[in-house]
Amino acid sequence: MSQISVNHLTFYYEGSYDNIFEDVSFQIDTNWKLGFIARNGKGKTTFLKLLMGQYEYKGSISASVVFDYFPFEVKNKARNTVDIIEEIDPDYEFWKICRELNCLKVDVDVLYRPFDTLSNGEQTKVMLAILFSRENHFLLIDEPTNHLDMETRQLMKDYLNAKKGFILVSHDRSFMDGCVDHVLVINRADIEVQQGNFSSWKENRERQDAFELSENEKLKKDIKRLTESAREARQWADKVESNKIGFRQTKYEKSLDLRCYLGEKSRRMQMRRKNLERRQQREIEEKSALLKNLETVEDLKIIPLTHYKEKLIVMEDCAIGYGEKTVIQNFNMEVKRGERVFLQGPNGCGKSSIIKAILEQAGAEKTKLLKTGRIELPSQLIISYCSQDTSMLKGTIKEYAAENNIDVTLLMALLRKLDFSRVQFEKRIEDYSGGQKKKLLLAGSLCRQAHLYIWDEPLNFIDVFSRMQIEELILKFKPTMIMVEHDRAFVENTATKIISI
Repeated sequence: MSQISVNHLTFYYEGSYDNIFEDVSFQIDTNWKLGFIARNGKGKTTFLKLLMGQYEYKGSISASVVFDYFPFEVKNKARNTVDIIEEIDPDYEFWKICRELNCLKVDVDVLYRPFDTLSNGEQTKVMLAILFSRENHFLLIDEPTNHLDMETRQLMKDYLNAKKGFILVSHDRSFMDGCVDHVLVINRADIEVQQGNFSSWKENRERQDAFELSENEKLKKDIKRLTESAREARQWADKVESNKIGFRQTKYEKSLDLRCYLGEKSRRMQMRRKNLERRQQREIEEKSALLKNLETVEDLKIIPLTHYKEKLIVMEDCAIGYGEKTVIQNFNMEVKRGERVFLQGPNGCGKSSIIKAILEQAGAEKTKLLKTGRIELPSQLIISYCSQDTSMLKGTIKEYAAENNIDVTLLMALLRKLDFSRVQFEKRIEDYSGGQKKKLLLAGSLCRQAHLYIWDEPLNFIDVFSRMQIEELILKFKPTMIMVEHDRAFVENTATKIISI
């Protein structure tokens, strides 16, 4: 057991005016299982790369362990998996790889298959097997759950729960709750470490925010009262001072030495005024220390259209495939107005193919799908689609809005509520993080008034605060939706119907 110490860490990207981290200090234990929590674009991956020594920085990071980062870079995915393992770790021990694959319920036959023929889940498991086959390494696991189905996530959660010595970046609340014992949080003003999982941290944060909001209201009242008292004291002091200066003794008052009396009274009034001002300043400083880490999450808004038909989608005895390969057959589904239907099942079972078949039937997309069976949509049905793929995004926000016939002002307003800073609007979309690209697609979908919203894995890379924000939107406005999503907490909170494939 050893410590990783971060002392007075300051880092900024060349050409940037703002520090990503400023004078950050904390310690973590190498036996801990840490969940890493932060908004998109706040520096999670940057911090992991700082630990890896990939950037220059001010301050110090000291550790007696070697850091390993997931995902590994794979240059030629057409090679056999065992050759890629050897390329990543020339000193690997075969039996240890097999041991980890067995824990992950992966057949060792995958080692002799081309890496690009493995599913997303199998590729992720192979990389985790490489990570955990090494000794005296502290593991930096960056968003391993993206594109993984719910069953695979559960398996990986159980696997990581039996391990120790890692930092896990994940926005899946249920996943983190099941496999971490500490959290590392990038707040708005600092970085903190807490014992517990996501849910315990969220409960502590809500309690702290409520306390600080209450204290903030008390301080506002106290500052107002002190300001008024200081003003009255100043007026009294000035009045007494003027009386002292303008005072002339008479022969009847020489024995009373009123000048000394008024001088002492003036001095006390001035002291009282200064004490009140000092108290007021202290309370202002105390107030400024509150709410520095409060996450303000604004409400999103959507105005779904209401179609006159009750049934918006009817699929009966459908078979969908590509060429000679049938992906899904004997599939039936009805989507009624107001329903939020989630398609669930293992990767490759045909969830995205069902969505593409509906989009093609609506004339919204051209595909190479081969379809049989009945797919019925009412006339004049308007669909708003959010793809799981962000690779086609490029250019500027204004160009994206123009290409997609979206009101750019509304789009930017939605992105601001999703925690985009104004400087992001000046960047090219290619330079956005994965989460920021996904937020752009979601905001674009929300900008379109539609009868039916179809979202394919919308939450990949999206931070946990925005996930809860989107949950609130769906529960408040109740749009009709078809969705593929593997975040268990999100599904449980928003679904009205689940179709298992």
